[in-house]
Amino acid sequence: MKGQDPYLIRDFVEDFDSISEEFARRSRALSERVRMRTDVPYGERPRETLDLLFPDNVAEGAPLHVFVHGGYWRSGEKELYRLVAETPLSAGAVTAMVEYDLMPGQRLATLVAQVRRALIWLQENAASFGADPNRISVSGHSAGAHLSSYLAAIGTGETQPKLPQIKAMLLLSGIYDLKDIPDSFLRNEAAMTHEEAALWSPLSSTQLPGPHRIIAFGGDETPPFLEQAAALEEKLRASGQSTELLNVSSRNHMNVVLDLADPASRLGKALIECIRRS
Repeated sequence: MKGQDPYLIRDFVEDFDSISEEFARRSRALSERVRMRTDVPYGERPRETLDLLFPDNVAEGAPLHVFVHGGYWRSGEKELYRLVAETPLSAGAVTAMVEYDLMPGQRLATLVAQVRRALIWLQENAASFGADPNRISVSGHSAGAHLSSYLAAIGTGETQPKLPQIKAMLLLSGIYDLKDIPDSFLRNEAAMTHEEAALWSPLSSTQLPGPHRIIAFGGDETPPFLEQAAALEEKLRASGQSTELLNVSSRNHMNVVLDLADPASRLGKALIECIRRS
């Protein structure tokens, strides 16, 4: 790995393209067989939308699970990650897939604010689509895990942001120390500044008490993902918060998402447990 950029995932996942194609294929298949409301606006900007997916015979007051996709803050579409809904739907949860703006067109603070606003919209409107506003859990992958963390955290220099009430979250393969991102392969694709990296690194932000947090990662990921997951879990545990670290062995940054979409997998079962805590 010497001399390689550990954040350039394509260099470390031989079947990157085929896994991406499987994401899309399985997402299309799920979309064809479940009831959905798509592109529901939670704000005024074109990408401030979310999809709602409903389990069969949804019960009134069902739990609500929210997924935030990754893409290094500069790519990704919620439609391509609908496969993840397989697991929360199996647990009877109404599932929301959140969309947000992308860098470098928008700054990182905007993306954080959009995910927060989407969750607040969901909390305020949950009863209108049969979900319980007091039973919300969240999961996110990669950049989506980073953004999701700020649903229960305060960035450096922030003062009293409006936050939703989350019961549990599963943060998968997240980036929690952004200091190396501005000089990584993303320097032009995301154009993150060193100031943004300092303001929005979860490891140096205030992590608020409340939700149980599962910090998960694939055992075959590159060192930053392994080290930062362990560091965030340690930070949470040291402050007395409810947390656990989950190493999904023999999984990389891409195929670990397939485990999240499998209710029978160890990771899928952890997600179901996360939902049951809500």
